[in-house]
Amino acid sequence: MSEKQLSEQQAPSSAEQTPVPAKPSGGKGLAAFALLVAAVGVAVAGWGVWQLHTLTQSHQRQSSQIETLSIQSQTLKQSEQQLDQRLAQFPLPQELEERRQLVAQLQGDQQRISQRLETVLGSSRQGWRLAEAEHLLRLAALRLSALQDITSATALVEGADQILREQDDPAAFATREQLARSLAALNSVDQPDRTGLFLQLGALRDQAAQLSALAPAFQAQEQGQPVQAADDGWMHWRKYWQRISGFFRVDFNPDDNLRPLLAEQGLGQVRMALSLALEQAQWGALNGQQAVYQQAMKQAGDILGAAFNQENVQARNLSAQLAKLAKAPVQVQTPDLGPSIKALQAYLAQRQAPEPSTQREAKP
Repeated sequence: MSEKQLSEQQAPSSAEQTPVPAKPSGGKGLAAFALLVAAVGVAVAGWGVWQLHTLTQSHQRQSSQIETLSIQSQTLKQSEQQLDQRLAQFPLPQELEERRQLVAQLQGDQQRISQRLETVLGSSRQGWRLAEAEHLLRLAALRLSALQDITSATALVEGADQILREQDDPAAFATREQLARSLAALNSVDQPDRTGLFLQLGALRDQAAQLSALAPAFQAQEQGQPVQAADDGWMHWRKYWQRISGFFRVDFNPDDNLRPLLAEQGLGQVRMALSLALEQAQWGALNGQQAVYQQAMKQAGDILGAAFNQENVQARNLSAQLAKLAKAPVQVQTPDLGPSIKALQAYLAQRQAPEPSTQREAKP
């Protein structure tokens, strides 16, 4: 063996026998520095990855925005095409000007037609109102002739005058003057209270049904009632007097105006006759028949005076009330509304007559 190989074999042994010297303390610093460098490298690597992720997301957003913009550009192109198509359908400026002139002419014609229509409707409305005034006057004349109702006739004539006042036509002066005369004549007449008279006569009819005779009639003794026996001999004469005493009445203080006593049947007939007379007076008062009313009241007073004595308080009071009501007027002299109706008809005929210019235009 060579010396080199021998030296190599001996070297390990010597190395094993020789103690290893301790490492210096500066190795820990190197390890810490290495760890710090590794951490910095890891941080740099993470930051790079984060930047790469951020760039990827921004790239995706940009791509989506690009797609949205492309869609919007396509939509705008379609809208532009539609607008172009609509614009192609619109007429030319010359045609628009012609149409504008036609619309202006049409509006002018429409305004003239509306004015004419308002004029025609106004005149027809005035004609209707005047016809209503004539109807009111005729109705007032009918109320006066049939019922003698002054109050209703006055209100109707005032309504007709109000319609003529609303017309504001100088040609209606004569008609309104005649209506004023009719109103003055109506206001000068007092309206009789026929309803009050009717009710008062009805109350007197109720009182007449309760009238009775001045003194009650003597009632005969019943057949079954026993007669007291008498010891003397006047028993026969007493029976005879008891039988005839119901047919006589002895009054020691009579007055000059004697009235016969009424039996029950006669008293009922007198009450019925008096009630019928008062009912006839009610009819005359309600219908404005002065002659019928006065005749019925006179008949009722005659029946009351002939059948009952004046000493009867009920009969005397009833007779005084009848005499008071007999003087009440139930009929009035109503004014004539014929001149007012004729004046209104003349005014209507004047309004409906065509004007001379219209006649000249109608001749050709």
